[in-house]
Amino acid sequence: MAVDDPVLDRFARPVAAVMTRNNPESPRSSKSKGPARSPSAAPTPAARVSSAAPLRVLGIDPGTATTGFALVVEGRVGGGADEPTLVDCGVIRTKAGVPMPQRLVQIHEALCQLIEELRPDAVAVEELFFSANVTTAISVGQARGVILLAAASAGLPVAEYKPNVVKQAVSGYGGADKRQMQEMVRMLLRLAEAPRPDDAADAVAIALCPLQMGWMASL
Repeated sequence: MAVDDPVLDRFARPVAAVMTRNNPESPRSSKSKGPARSPSAAPTPAARVSSAAPLRVLGIDPGTATTGFALVVEGRVGGGADEPTLVDCGVIRTKAGVPMPQRLVQIHEALCQLIEELRPDAVAVEELFFSANVTTAISVGQARGVILLAAASAGLPVAEYKPNVVKQAVSGYGGADKRQMQEMVRMLLRLAEAPRPDDAADAVAIALCPLQMGWMASL
């Protein structure tokens, strides 16, 4: 290969993924990116749990068309009650028709941006659920791969949860339906209404898991 023919120049630069956020106090442009923090800057799970500072968990609901995200903090921001606080949530959308490799790049870049902006201490991700739709399962698995890559590149510990474990941790019932889960999320976080859209609400529930179950037990 010629020196002036770098591999990355073979691909057209992907259009930035669209990020929709539900927190009006923290608007960010999806085009402004910063480097994720280095692995050496991240605390170990044991050190983080023993810290007096509240644990900041970034929950991710993986998908190639829509990836939900949510940052939940252990305890009220600024002190006070022990209930968790929802700091930010929303979705990352990629356009249908864009080649899968480019969509995965978009998801990865958007997540790296979120990690840099929100500064989580840990990441919680839903495990792959195998359904009758194999194509969907494969695409979700690909999205999970770039999500795990973004977290690992930032040196963040990752906890992975099966869907029924998320339901059990948040609602106390592993067979809870979507409406029941959204209502429990709303109650736990003392929100006026459940987060929207559904992918963002799912990410909030995932972020709550380490706080409901105990972080060390989640690893």
